[in-house]
Parts: sequence; structure tokens; C-alpha cells
Amino acid sequence: MAAGLTTGLMTGAGQADDERTTDGRVTTSTSRFTASDGITYTATNHLTKAAGGAGREWLLAWSGPDDPSAPDFLAVIDATPGSRHYGKVVNTVTMGPGKGNEPHHMQYTWHKGDRLYASGIMSDTTFVFDTSALPAVRLSGVNAPTDTPCGTLPDAYQVLSDGTAYATMLGGPNVAGPCTYTNGEVREGNGAAGSPGEIVRIGTDGRTIAEIPAANKEAEDPEQCANSPVISKATCANPHGLALREDLDILVASDFTESRSVPPPGEPLPEGGEKVARQSVRVFDIGDRDDPKLLSVSKVHDGPRAAQEDHPAFGESRVLMETAMTNGRHQRGAFVSSMSGGAVFYTPDITAPKPQWREVFDDTTAYRTFTSDASVTGGGDNSSWLAVSPDDRYLFHTVMGQSTPYGTPLDKTTGMVYVLDIRKLLKAGKKVRCSVDQLKEVTAGGAESDCPELAGAVPIRDTTDGGPHWGAMDNFARDAQGTYRETKSVKRFATSNYFIAGSFGGGGDHRVCMFTLAENGKPALDRTFRDEVTRQPCVNLNRQSWPHGSYGNARAHGVLFVVSDKVLR
Repeated sequence: MAAGLTTGLMTGAGQADDERTTDGRVTTSTSRFTASDGITYTATNHLTKAAGGAGREWLLAWSGPDDPSAPDFLAVIDATPGSRHYGKVVNTVTMGPGKGNEPHHMQYTWHKGDRLYASGIMSDTTFVFDTSALPAVRLSGVNAPTDTPCGTLPDAYQVLSDGTAYATMLGGPNVAGPCTYTNGEVREGNGAAGSPGEIVRIGTDGRTIAEIPAANKEAEDPEQCANSPVISKATCANPHGLALREDLDILVASDFTESRSVPPPGEPLPEGGEKVARQSVRVFDIGDRDDPKLLSVSKVHDGPRAAQEDHPAFGESRVLMETAMTNGRHQRGAFVSSMSGGAVFYTPDITAPKPQWREVFDDTTAYRTFTSDASVTGGGDNSSWLAVSPDDRYLFHTVMGQSTPYGTPLDKTTGMVYVLDIRKLLKAGKKVRCSVDQLKEVTAGGAESDCPELAGAVPIRDTTDGGPHWGAMDNFARDAQGTYRETKSVKRFATSNYFIAGSFGGGGDHRVCMFTLAENGKPALDRTFRDEVTRQPCVNLNRQSWPHGSYGNARAHGVLFVVSDKVLR
């Protein structure tokens, strides 16, 4: 049995682990949880000999197989610089009994004592894990489809200081018609993967504490907020990205799109498709954690590039996938990014009754640092993960790249990750002047002195119909004794090259890459983080064999840095 892996693991619902077994190469252990739907879910560790030893940091990659008959799994990767197993998958935690969950997001950042919340977006299920005994993981809760009748497609998570989490449910209720939320309010929905989505508070055991309406009581703009099928009160409430400030009692969610209205791969956007490409941001007062109140619904607007785009859905303001908030005690700023629009927007005060958004960066500017091809622009470039460093110095952003048939041919397109220095922008406070409102600023960056400065961009070449979608900041620092502490100074981050198979721009090449960050914020690919099979930079999930068996290629969506409790101070 691998050293250091014999710690007793208790399971949810009062059940004990299966007897551990080992074949000399892999040690297995299974935890079980019986959910409210009566199904007993399982999570089975497959710990290799390389999992032994203390004082390591882990990168978790929430992954699904290309083979639909194979299990979904959480890959535990050694992310300790200098380790002889750096980049090696030391454990795979396979899920059962269901397959095809389509592993999606986990929370943006993990803190000591947190449970791990992980989305099965297509199975409409949230899995909750206990990571205290890493590299072993146990299943501690399940939020089943029947636990959230007013929403579908769980997407993003933010964990509160008490260990519970808020989640965005991107899609509409399980069944079309009126749905009653925990606080007694009622909204009409048009069904699964439709509208409106919701916010859910989930307990550490996976139970639903509260379903919270994201839609206005009154109808929103029917021109912008088209729904299919049409519902009596139009809504743009399809929350995707999620940001949280407990000290301000504020939660922010960005509206994405009505998912089932997105055309299948190979088909162009339909006429009027921009009507389900959302432009809105929702702010909630979470003073009552179980009954958040919708404070505002604000709208971002197109910039100077929109008039030149072939399709209205490529205007800068369309499809607000992600949002991120500043962290400092005196800061109130927030950012949103547009997946279809390829731009970053900012408001200096998200707590204002009517937040005012301004475009502060166009992805085209980052592209111009490594390609002069004028056809490669922010329009339709599938920009994704967005995060503010804990010290409020930098904004991190991944971009998948334009994908056929919506943009540039695959031999020309490229994904990338870029970093913006936002210190001058934040220092301006409410007197911010930056505004990308001239065509020259699309390629050269904002002209005002307080605009974000591009610290650096790294192309991530991916000739599949996808690219780098998600990421995570490493918020830990290691001391000379081999123990860890949380840090506000980010020195590296990771990205994953996969979105959703079968979705627009979804495939990706299935790599998980590591990047270092210089003192000036310039990112660089960490070439020592190598695949254990190919020996090339980045961990490639396209491989034949895994600790749990020969199941072939897999694809990671969510990634997260985590440290075991015993070495985290």
C-alpha cells in the first residue's frame, strides 16, 4: 500500500468505505453517498505509488472520457515544482454509477477547509468532495437534479466562509411552467436548458439550502431577452459567471445565453441569434444568505468594433460568460468579459444602484502582440476564464480562439492567455476615465492613462474546434519546511484546453498547461510541467492508460490548485 495513504476516509450518509485493495501498483478505496433521489453515488480512488510522500501541492482536473462507456473522473496531478513527479497523474477518482455527466466547473479558488464543488452540467448534478486527505479524495455530498426543480445546467461555484456554496444554474426549470422558489416567489420558465436560470445555495452535504430566483419579477426587454419557446415575461436570466464579496454582502452573476438556442456545430448563427446572446449583469444583496435579493440588472454596450462585424452577435457586449470582483477593502470594482464579443468591461462600483459599465480592453490588442493577421480579432473569439489576483494587481483571461463556421479558419485561429496590469485602473476609483470607444483602441489598447496595461500574452496553438477555456490561479506559497500558506501574490496559474464537446468551439486538444508569472506580470509557459507519456510541456489527457485502467482519451474542464490540510498553515 502506498505510503501516507492509509488515513481512514469516512463517507457521506453514514456509510463506510469499501475495503481497500492494492495490486502493488494501484491502491483503491471507494466512498459512497446516497442522495435525495435514492441513488447511491460512488467515488473510487486509484492511487499510484507516486502519490506517496508529504509536502506536495496538487492540481485537480475535473475530467470526462471521449469514450461514453468510460467513467468520469477527477485527476489528481502533482503540481509541486521540483518534485520528481511534477506533472504526473498520481490518482484518478472515478465516479459512479452514472456516466456522461460532462464534468464542467469547480469553484474558482480553494481555501483551507473548503469542500470541493464540481458540476456535472449535462447530468444536472453537483458533486461535493472532501479533499482534506489529498491525494486521496472522498465523496461527501451530491446535489441531484430533483434537488433543484427551478434550474438546470449547474455551472459556477463560489464557496462561503461557512463552507456552503452558491452556484449558478444556467438553464431553466426541470419542467416548463411556473416554479416556486424557496422564498415563495414564483417565476415562469420554458424548461430545461431554457430560461430563466437561478442561483442555488448548496450545503457541504450537497443538499439544497435555497433556490433563489435570478429573473426579475417584471418582464425584461423582450427584444434583447428573447426566449424559445416564448414565455409571458421575457427574461435574460441565464447566469454563468459568479463573483462574491462577503464583506460587501454582494454576489454578481453574468448572463450567458439560452443554451438550447445555440445552434449545433457546423451551423451558422441564425438570423436574430443575437437576441439570446445576453448582455446583462445581475447583482444580489446576500445579507440574508438564504434569501438574496436582486438589487440591479445592468447592461453592457457594444464598442467601436461592433459596426464592422459580420454578425450582430459578435458585437463587444454579447454573451457575458464571466465576471470577477476586486478584493481590497476599499475596492468596489468588478469586471465582466464577453465570450462572443471578445472584450473586457469594468465598473468602479458594483454596489451602485445602477452600475455603469465601460469597455476597458479588446482581445484584439492581445492578438496583435503575436500575429499581424487582421482577420484574427476579438469578434467571436470565445473568451472565457476571468480572474483578479488576490492583491488586485492583475487580471487573468483565457481565450479559446475563433472557430469555424463563425470565424477564422482553423489553420489561422489561435487561443491565448493574457494578463492585464489593472493597478492604475483601480487607483482611479470612481473617477476612472478609461474607455475603449475608438477604432484605434481596438488594436492598440485604451488611450487613457488609467487603462489596463497588457503585461503579456501567450498564444496557445490549438487547431481543433476549441482551445484554452478555463483556468485557475495558484494561491499557495511553500516555505522551506515544506508547508504551505495562502498568498495574495500569484506566481503561476494553469489552463485547460476544453469547453464542451458538441458545443460551438468546444473540442479542444485536451491539454492542461502551467504558466509562470514574472514580477512584472508577464506570463510564460512552464516547460518543466511535462506530460509523463509524451514528455512535452503541458499534461495531455489524450492517452491510452490511466491509473483506473485503459480507457483512452479524456478532456479536463475545471482545474483547481489544492493542498492537503496537514501541510497547509
